[in-house]
Amino acid sequence: MAYDAFVLLSFGGPEKPDDVMPFLRNVVRGRGVPDERLAEVREHYMHFGGVSPINQQCRDLLAAVSAEFAAHDIALPAYWGNRNWHPMLADTVARMRDDGVEHALGFATSAYGGYSSCKQYWEDIAAARKAVGPKAPRISKLRQFHDHPGFVEPNAEAVRAALATLDPARRATTRIVFTAHSIPVSMARTAGPSGGRYTAQLEETARLVHARAADDLGWDLVWQSRSGPPHIPWLEPDVNDHLEALAEKGVTDVVVSPIGFVSDHLEVIWDLDNEARETAARLGLGYARAVTPGVHPRFVAMVRELVEERLGDQAHTRLGTLPTWDVCPADCCPPAKRPGAAA
Repeated sequence: MAYDAFVLLSFGGPEKPDDVMPFLRNVVRGRGVPDERLAEVREHYMHFGGVSPINQQCRDLLAAVSAEFAAHDIALPAYWGNRNWHPMLADTVARMRDDGVEHALGFATSAYGGYSSCKQYWEDIAAARKAVGPKAPRISKLRQFHDHPGFVEPNAEAVRAALATLDPARRATTRIVFTAHSIPVSMARTAGPSGGRYTAQLEETARLVHARAADDLGWDLVWQSRSGPPHIPWLEPDVNDHLEALAEKGVTDVVVSPIGFVSDHLEVIWDLDNEARETAARLGLGYARAVTPGVHPRFVAMVRELVEERLGDQAHTRLGTLPTWDVCPADCCPPAKRPGAAA
């Protein structure tokens, strides 16, 4: 199958204070979230001047991937489109159509299966193509990469670097805490071929990173960034609650590794560099946060390798055992049920 472009698919984020509320309304559209709740989240962004780092991180990744393509003679022009803020994917698809693109490969900035992290990107692609209309280029999303060496190894390197900042005399009472975005329990326990894929893949990534970074230490997988109403169960424990529990058990130091994310965007720096760090300080825990892959050369090379896999020029590279596929089943990863929805 012939491909004639590459497109980076991401979440998007505000780039000035006036963007914040419109961006947040895009994120929660159709969910009935009141502006009062959004105003609380807005303050997280205003703490950083109303700017999320994620768009610049996407620009940096796109530039690095373009250079990687050029160095390996991959002649695919690179584009970028977001789910929730400019450049919106529909606008990017329109530009691709005008440039004569017919079939692009899409790389989503999420390593895992699940509704928001995978299937919703397929829905974004379909909606963008429908909005553009006739001659809208096809976009085939590249596979999930939770167990790819280019994702696992930069995370392991980051854990080792974070550990090196803590007191080695307390290593025996140090623990690795892996984090990812919480989701509704109902979404995590869906039936069918993809049921539980998000949590299972995260657990596999945690095991793979731990084995390469600090296999003499204990580890846990916990959750952050819960955004739903309190009466709907979401995955637990929250990272802050977990730090409390670890302190009670005699843990003295923690390395927090946000393996659920590919870059240090606002949810990482707010939830972990502010809230979790403050919790650790209150508890007297030594605290170090491992960085995300970002534009680590091995991660950038991974993007190129995923493209080469699809082009037939690269073997399927993986470290884990969980099944993955290029095209998701039709009943894959349904969204969480809304309150009051029929069973």
